[in-house]
Amino acid sequence: MNTGQHQMKESINPPIMKIGYLFAVILTIIFGLASRKFSPLLPIFVAENAGDALWAMMVYFGFRFLLVRKSLLTAIFLSFLFSYGIEFSQMYQAEWINQLRGTQLGSLILGKGFLIVDLIRYAIGIIVATVMDKMALSARKLKS
Repeated sequence: MNTGQHQMKESINPPIMKIGYLFAVILTIIFGLASRKFSPLLPIFVAENAGDALWAMMVYFGFRFLLVRKSLLTAIFLSFLFSYGIEFSQMYQAEWINQLRGTQLGSLILGKGFLIVDLIRYAIGIIVATVMDKMALSARKLKS
């Protein structure tokens, strides 16, 4: 780890960071659900892509919340692993898991069917969340 990253990690209080990441998770969930509920009112591109990108952002912020003392790279790696793992699991079509996917919560978490484009949406969501995270960390470091 380079000195700048080490200083940044030490200068920010982990409990404060956890609150920020929890807030980011909740806000991202709200935006994600709103993108589904109000999709007819949104531009087609946003309606078709925002939900999956926001889902991956929520996964990233969730890992940052759970592993606040770990590096950004750890959160990025785990976010890709989890998001892509869920997407590839959609190729598995056993009756029991399809019943889970048939519920609202199961559908939101597990999805319904494998789509390659979802992998791109997840990557964009994780990248956007990482950039936002780095900007917030830099801004917080400047304040202290």
